[in-house]
Amino acid sequence: MKVLVVGANGQIGKQVVSLLQESDEYSVRALVRTEEQLTAFEQSGVEAVLGNLEGSVEQLESVARDCEAVIFTAGSGGKTGYDKTLLIDLDGAVKMIEATKNIGVQRFVMVSALQAHNRENWNEQIKPYYVAKHYADRILVESGLTYTIIRPGGLLNEAGTGMVAIGENLERGMIPREDVAKTVVASLKETNVFNKAFDLVSGETTIADAVGGL
Repeated sequence: MKVLVVGANGQIGKQVVSLLQESDEYSVRALVRTEEQLTAFEQSGVEAVLGNLEGSVEQLESVARDCEAVIFTAGSGGKTGYDKTLLIDLDGAVKMIEATKNIGVQRFVMVSALQAHNRENWNEQIKPYYVAKHYADRILVESGLTYTIIRPGGLLNEAGTGMVAIGENLERGMIPREDVAKTVVASLKETNVFNKAFDLVSGETTIADAVGGL
């Protein structure tokens, strides 16, 4: 299965790309924004393409062509204004969903945010970010694509434990980015999580068992 990783140069995206590259089941295409990023991926043996989530749907169709799945890990980041949150986390995600559907790619895995589906539990300090995630997720659910929406808690840069908790409504918690990336890849072919959305934090269940047992 060939997988397009959107947001491949991000902290989770890079780990997803590495996991896919190391796997015998997948090949990977990294979507990046700059020539420098393109060169870095190509030097590590990863196919990479230039693209911009603020560009057209047609441009995004071209970068996803020949792929069988899309993983969306892109985000505007904490250093930009809420204008970029709307343009990347919401409109960019929606354009990628449209492009994926238009060219007949069926599988779409979205990295969202803990409790993005539940307005009552949004973090007031970054509420516009949650608005963007909430509506991008809703549009994915309504798209007709075979989706999985993964809503991780607070993200850590420490080494993963491989042990997680998955559920519809979890208490706020933290999770290493490494474990998020491994859960994303484990979800690609796991039919138990097709057309499902779930919160994800560190826990006491292996990733394989948690994803397979949802």
